[in-house]
Amino acid sequence: MNDLADIPETTFEKVVMMEGVLIARATGGTADSRIYQHLRREFMADPAIRDRLPMFVRTYHNLDAFWPYIKREAGSYAERREIISLAFRPLLDHLGGASAMPGDKGTSEVLGSFDSAGVHVVWTKALERRMTDPEGAITVARTLLETVTKRILDETGQGYSDKDDLPKLYANAATVLNLAPNQHSEEPIKAILGGAMNLVNGIGTLRNRLSDSHGRGGKLPVRPSPRHASLAVNTAGAVATFLVETYLERKSSS
Repeated sequence: MNDLADIPETTFEKVVMMEGVLIARATGGTADSRIYQHLRREFMADPAIRDRLPMFVRTYHNLDAFWPYIKREAGSYAERREIISLAFRPLLDHLGGASAMPGDKGTSEVLGSFDSAGVHVVWTKALERRMTDPEGAITVARTLLETVTKRILDETGQGYSDKDDLPKLYANAATVLNLAPNQHSEEPIKAILGGAMNLVNGIGTLRNRLSDSHGRGGKLPVRPSPRHASLAVNTAGAVATFLVETYLERKSSS
C-alpha cells in the first residue's frame, strides 16, 4: 500500500502524482485513495491551484466517488487516460509543464498506471530537474531504471542483492521478461535488445562521469548540460516504458 510519506515535495510533482493516482484507478491499477484525498485537500486550500484543478477533482472527494464518473465517460483505458491527462494539462502547463517534450506524456501514463507512488514519482523528479539541474537529473535517470527493474523483479518473485548494479538488475529483469538478446534467434530483434542493454550501460557510465552522485576532490572534467540530462532522462524513460509495457502485456496474457 502506498504511504503518505511517498508524497513528493514540489507542487508540480504532487499534481503529477495525483494525475497518476487517478489514471491508475481508471485503468485497473493500484491506487491509494488516502493519497488522493490528502493531495486534494491541499490543492483545494490553495486558490491558485484550486481554480485550475480538473472539475472531477473539485467534485469527487475520493476515488470511489470518481470511479463511476470515469467509467461512464469512457469504456477503454486509453480513452480514460486521455480524459484525465487533458484535464490536468492546463494546471501542469501553469506549473511549468509547458516545457515537456513529446514523449513525456506517454511515458508518464505508462509509469503512472504501473506504480503511481514509486516509479512515477521518480520519473517526475527526472523531468523536473532535466532543464534546471542536469547533474541531479542524470542521477535520477539511473534511479528510475533501478526502481523499475527492482519492482519488476519483485512482482515476478525474483531475488536480487543490494550490491547488484544497474546492468545486472536490468539483465535479470530482461531475462524474466524474455528480452535478453540470447533468448532470441532473429538478428534484428537481438540487435534491438542488445542496443537497449547498451543504453542502460551508457546511462550508468554517464551518471558516474557527469552526475552529482559521487563527490570529487577536483573540478569536473565536463559539466553536464541540459542536453546531457535530456539524453539520460529521455533514454531512461524510453527503456523504463519498454520494460513496464512488456511486463504488463505478459501479466495480462497470463
